[in-house]
Amino acid sequence: MTPTDVPASNPDYDIEFFWDPVCPFAWITSRWVEKVAAQKEYNVDWRFISLRLLNKGKDYATEFPPEYEFGHTAGLRMLRVAAAVRHDLGREPLGRLVTAYGESYWNQPEGVGAHSRLSSPEHAAEVLTNAGLSTGYAEALDNTDWDVMLDGETELALSRTGRDVGTPIVTFQPPYGLSFFGPVISRIPDDEQAVELWDAVTTLASFPGFAEMKRSMREVPQLSVLGGITDTPSQEDWTGGHRRGHLAADKTTAADE
Repeated sequence: MTPTDVPASNPDYDIEFFWDPVCPFAWITSRWVEKVAAQKEYNVDWRFISLRLLNKGKDYATEFPPEYEFGHTAGLRMLRVAAAVRHDLGREPLGRLVTAYGESYWNQPEGVGAHSRLSSPEHAAEVLTNAGLSTGYAEALDNTDWDVMLDGETELALSRTGRDVGTPIVTFQPPYGLSFFGPVISRIPDDEQAVELWDAVTTLASFPGFAEMKRSMREVPQLSVLGGITDTPSQEDWTGGHRRGHLAADKTTAADE
């Protein structure tokens, strides 16, 4: 297999989880899936979806909040590293890499500057070390040769759900089983809740006529780097993958009114 080929589904895996490392909801949902997999004895194949490539035709200056281009690019850079690891070592190490990246950022205290170093060579080396992998893979951060495959894998994920989605995308019993975007959850459930939520989601997704259930109000993601975990999180209204009112255009409209 060449670096540009998108790997086929492997029958040894019960779940395919398409992951972008800079999406907070992908991180939270990945922790939920880990809990489900441990209790139901599922194997998870950690696959790739790039928000930067998914949005390659969009104008970041007008269609996203200011910090999104940096974040989405950081995610793409780390996915190149993950792609290089998978190409050389197979699928098995990817779970450790997902965990190490998430812990290196989402579990850090607020205000320590973790965002500014995302997917830098130093940060990538730290993640690789914590995952038990060679720091030499950090050389892939700027290797755009991986982008053809990453774009193809992103398109594979979207082919299963439709295009009007983001991350994460989950397939149960791939490649022809249930596929869905999300669930977008803002806190990691405990072990019992994890299985209850999985059973509810897969039951809903298995209904042939089911298309969508959604609400735009959501609590602030319960992550250390975003301010920590609280019993009374504040609520935010989201639209188009970001908090409402955080686009430059939103501020201009408000000023004109």
